Order: sequence, then C-alpha cells, then structure tokens
Amino acid sequence: MTQPQAAISERAQLMLRTLIDRYVRDGQPVGSRTLAREAGLDLSPATVRNVMADLEELGFISSPHTSAGRIPTVQGYRFFVDTLLTVQPLDLRSLERMRSQLDIDWDGEPKNLLETVSGLLSGITHLAGVVTLPKHEHIYFRHVEFLPLSNNRVLAVLVTGEDEVQNRILNIEKKCSATDLQQASNYLNSLLAGKDLADVRATLLHEMQEARITMNQMMLTAMQMADQVLEKTRDEDFVMAGQTNLMEFHELCNIEKLRNLFDAFSRKRDILHLLDQCIHAKGIQIFIGDESGYRMLDECSMVTAPYSVDGEVLGVLGVIGPTRMAYDRVIPIVDATARLLGAALNQKE
Repeated sequence: MTQPQAAISERAQLMLRTLIDRYVRDGQPVGSRTLAREAGLDLSPATVRNVMADLEELGFISSPHTSAGRIPTVQGYRFFVDTLLTVQPLDLRSLERMRSQLDIDWDGEPKNLLETVSGLLSGITHLAGVVTLPKHEHIYFRHVEFLPLSNNRVLAVLVTGEDEVQNRILNIEKKCSATDLQQASNYLNSLLAGKDLADVRATLLHEMQEARITMNQMMLTAMQMADQVLEKTRDEDFVMAGQTNLMEFHELCNIEKLRNLFDAFSRKRDILHLLDQCIHAKGIQIFIGDESGYRMLDECSMVTAPYSVDGEVLGVLGVIGPTRMAYDRVIPIVDATARLLGAALNQKE
C-alpha cells in the first residue's frame, strides 16, 4: 500500500522521481553520485545515501545484489504514478497524426480497425498493444449441460441468447461420473442463468478467487469447466500486436520469463480477466507488476482505457510492457487512442 505523501520529504520525492526517470531511460541501477547530479542537488554523498536508505526502508527502492545502485520497486512505481507523475495531454499535431492512421476503410468489420489500433499502440509506444472487440449486443447465458466422454474429456453444450447452441470439448483433471456432471450443470444453471456473459465471467472469477477455500470439489470443478467453456468462446475477443517488442527489454529477456509471458498471450485467459476488470472501471487503469495477480506479469505493467460510442462502453484497449515503462508518455497515448477509436466507430455507425 502506498505511503502517504506527508511521510516523504520533498527532497526524497525529488530523488525518487529522478531515480525512476533515470532507470526508465537506462534500465540500470542508479548510484548516489548519479542521483545527486541528475536531481541538481548540492548534497554530500552521505546525505544522499541517507535519503536513499529512507526510501529503501519505505519499500520504494531496492538494491540488486550485483550493484551498489538502486532500482524502483512496484510500490515505488505506484507512489510515483499516484503522487508524483505529471501527465500532459498529447499535442494537436500528434493527435492528427494518430487520427490519420485510423482513417482507413475497414469494410464495416470492427476487427480490421482494431488490428490497426493495436498496431498503432504498439508502434508508438514500442510495447505490446491490445484491444478487445466491441460488444454491441448483450449475450445471455441460458443453460449449460455436461456430458461424459472418454479419457477425462467432457462435452459441454452451452446455450446462449436466442437458443444459440455451442459445443465445446473440455479436458478435466479428474474423471467425473454422469451424476457429478449433472450436479455441476445444475449448480451453474442456478447460479448463472439469465446473466450477461460478461457478468458470468466476473461471477466465475470472483467465486474462484474469493470462495476457493470454502467450495466443495464439485463446485470448484463446475467453475473450472465453465471457465474453460467461456475461454473457448472468446478466442477472438481481443487483438494484439507488438509482443516481440518486449524482447528488447533486458529484464524480460530471460528465456523462462519470455516463455511464460508469450504463453499467457497465446492462452489469452489471464489477459482477458484483467481486461474484463478494466472495462467496468472509469478512465485509465494501471496494473504495475504483481498488482495484476498473475505471476507471469510480475515484471510487467498494463495501462488501459475503455472506449465507447454514444456513452456506452464497448471495449477496452491498452499496452503491456515492463514496469519501467515511461508512464508519463504512455498514459496520454492510451487515453487519446481510446477516444479516437470511439470516434472512428461512431462515425462508421
């Protein structure tokens, strides 16, 4: 949790801001001499070290084992974003340049426009751009039925909207009897029937995160199967561009980190869960490091904004990059792109 501003002197705030600016730019731990020089402060090395020690005690900076310098922590970035960051809106020339790139003939297919938008976000920020497809119509959950197949596989029959039927084959960890599957179906139908699919996803996420300890195995299995069904229905729910940009940041270049990150991108479920949270929030949302709740994103940040037409939020867009992204630059780009996308969709309609 971020410390109150009063707990940090103006000098400490200046040094924290300077350290973060330098680290974002260079990606290298910042030493005392460099920090004092960059901050323009005429202080003794001992005084600088004392201020850095205070910041470290507050949890805002840390010292890598291989260096005498300091780097920001997630808590430090959060305090910086919430308290010290000054964001300027994009100038008119930049806005016009972005608008011209979105002025394309997308044949009435929103996905064509969204692919352009994700590429635009990626190209301008040099991070990964992501955009969810617009939701013009509410799709309601009506009924689900689970039927046993061989080898721990289950056939899920999902009925939505006006009797639209979708069949999905699921792989489950433990074999379930026909009776177990019927109980799972009954439980889900009583919990979810009549809800918008977006609300269904939110309900499942909440139940699995908040009530996991108290659930019996049948309820948990039912939730997991329903989550699989919804994940399979959402394969085309967002478009992404520029994932390889993340390979340019040394803190993400570890093979294992890249494998986990790209696996999350390909499976989509975790990214979609985050985007689902953002679509119901107002304005810019920022997840820094482990605030996302997903381990593979512990060294990444996501900055998002909802886009809307005629006051109705249709989706969300944003960027994913390392925690040391230039927030002051990225935030107005994401905000402006969301407004431009809403305007483009509104114009076509």
